[in-house]
Amino acid sequence: SISPRPPPSARLPRRRPSPDAMLASATAASIRPAARAAWRGGAQSLRPFSAVATPQKFSIYRYDPDKMAKPFMQEYTIDLKACGPMMLDALIKIKDEVDPTLTFRRSCREGICGSCAMNINGKNGLACLLYIEPNVAAIEVQPLPHSYVVKDLVPDLTNFYNQYKSIEPWLKRKDTKAKGDTEYFQSKEDRAKLDGMYECILCACCMTSCPSYWWNPE
Repeated sequence: SISPRPPPSARLPRRRPSPDAMLASATAASIRPAARAAWRGGAQSLRPFSAVATPQKFSIYRYDPDKMAKPFMQEYTIDLKACGPMMLDALIKIKDEVDPTLTFRRSCREGICGSCAMNINGKNGLACLLYIEPNVAAIEVQPLPHSYVVKDLVPDLTNFYNQYKSIEPWLKRKDTKAKGDTEYFQSKEDRAKLDGMYECILCACCMTSCPSYWWNPE
C-alpha cells in the first residue's frame, strides 16, 4: 500500500548549505568554463585529419612562340585538399593562383565541347572528365600528340577540321524537294539509323592517338 503524503506542517525544513559549501560550489562553477575553454583551445590548435595538406606535383608542357624558346616541362605543386577532383580543376587552380601565364582551352566542363582535350600521363582524354590520381611522381600533362602547338597546351586543330570537312559529314538525300515544299518528315526508324554516327564531339583525341595518322596525316 502507498502511504499518504504528510501534510506541509509535518515536512522537514530544507537545510540551508553552509558558507563553506557555497564557496566551494561557486569556485567550481567559475573553474569549469575556464577549463572547458582551455581544452577547446587545445583541441582547435590540433589540425583535423581532413585538413592535412595533400601536395601533388604536376609536370606541364610549356611553349611560348613569342619567346622563340624551346618547349620545356614546368613543375607545379598544389594541395589536392583545396582543389576539385578533376584534372581541369587542377589546371584552373594553377592558372588562377600560381601561374597566370599557363594557357589551355576549356569551355563546358561537362565532356560535351571537347575543348580541354590533352595528353595526361601518356593517354589522350578530356581534362574535365579525368580524375586526379594522386601519385608520388608528378602527373605529366602535354598537348595532343602529333599536332602543332599554338601555346602551352593549346594544339592547332586546323588540319583536323579541314580533314573532317573534306568528308562532308552531313546527311544527303538522293531526291531533293522543290522550293516551297513542306519539310521532310523523319520516322523513328530513320532516326534510329543515326545512333552511333553523331556522338562525336570533335575533340581529336582518337585521331591524334592513332599511329596510322602519325605516319600519314593526309
